[in-house]
Amino acid sequence: MENITINSKGGLSGVINIPGDKSISHRSVMFAALASTPVVIKNFLYAEDCLSTVSCMQALGAKIEKDEYNHLHVLGQGLYGLKEPENILDAGNSGTTLRLLSGILVGQSFFSVLTGDASLRNRPMGRVVTPLTMMGGEISGRQDTKFIPISIMKSKIEKIHGIEYNMPMASAQVKSAILLATLFASSPSIVTEPYVSRNHTELMMETFGVKVERRETSVSIGPVAELHAPTEINVPGDISSAAFWLVGATIISNSHLTLKNVGINPTRTGILEILKEMGANITIENQRLSGSEPVADLVVKSAELKGVIIEGPMIPRLIDEIPILAVAALFAKGQTIIRGAEELRVKETDRLKAVASELGKMGAIMVETKDGLILDGPQKLKFADCNSYHDHRMAMSLAIAGAASMGVNIYQPDCANISYPNFFTTLDSIRM
Repeated sequence: MENITINSKGGLSGVINIPGDKSISHRSVMFAALASTPVVIKNFLYAEDCLSTVSCMQALGAKIEKDEYNHLHVLGQGLYGLKEPENILDAGNSGTTLRLLSGILVGQSFFSVLTGDASLRNRPMGRVVTPLTMMGGEISGRQDTKFIPISIMKSKIEKIHGIEYNMPMASAQVKSAILLATLFASSPSIVTEPYVSRNHTELMMETFGVKVERRETSVSIGPVAELHAPTEINVPGDISSAAFWLVGATIISNSHLTLKNVGINPTRTGILEILKEMGANITIENQRLSGSEPVADLVVKSAELKGVIIEGPMIPRLIDEIPILAVAALFAKGQTIIRGAEELRVKETDRLKAVASELGKMGAIMVETKDGLILDGPQKLKFADCNSYHDHRMAMSLAIAGAASMGVNIYQPDCANISYPNFFTTLDSIRM
């Protein structure tokens, strides 16, 4: 689909089953593929990014099949049962696949090569390569190993070793790569972040029997002989996908949505806290646990918003939601300031630049800073032709902005399939 036009209509109403969490779907397949007993994964996200992980783990020897109920069945060959891939491993558009798999592969006794699509080939790898090399990994890649493709050599020494690593930025992907490599190491690792990033890897490790120790912003694990797999994993709905409906139902008048089965892991709920601080009407109902992950139903109704400051430890807890929060800020009364979000410049696209550029085409006025945005509201948006930059979160943020104003025509909307395959049909189905 070359483009899609979103028209301005009435409020949003209905019940939405939120698709599986992308971060947890990736990790569930990786961990299950490193275990030796069968695992059934329910509510797995069959989106392009997660399917990249599936194909890589299959290439490394795991048996993975989908059944008639849409459950994913994974049978690994044990922690040390991966085999050398016959071809280059392709992570597609998925930074999670690339970086977490690098951690797994650096501990293997075979050679492997990782690549990805044009966008992923321009995303920085040095932040992962540095600690993995410190652990004894031998990694070579394009432009002094700043970018993929990268090759990971069979280690000349018997095993990689654990490290104590102070991360320059809070990054769940870098932290996870080190922790995954440590499973295969000769000694423990301690990883310290400036702020705590999402902890799905740590929770998944505990689910698979790995002892995880936490102290303030540090996490440590030691090597293990095997992973003890649960028989099934229920993947919660992705709060990053729910974010579009949370904002849409808040800023579009006469809206009332119920979002089912949403993961409310505290390292990911920055979006809920900021929207509530802005004045959103969001109720958390039916709280429960899905494995080690907290889950709830979210009820959201239209509300008037006010501007806020988003910075510091909050940023890692809502980094993926900043594009849609920028849309919310345009409908809020007063000024919203986003600081410390320079990480967005090295996502699928430079998201700070893309948000300012494409919402600017709709008439939005904002200041793009080196690490964030300054927006004054409320503003009136007009119909415009906008580019998604093949970035799924940009495409969906533009769709909500259009639905809340005079409409929008989005080029390259299919990139929404990277994380939310049915987004546009769902949007159609809940509009009154």
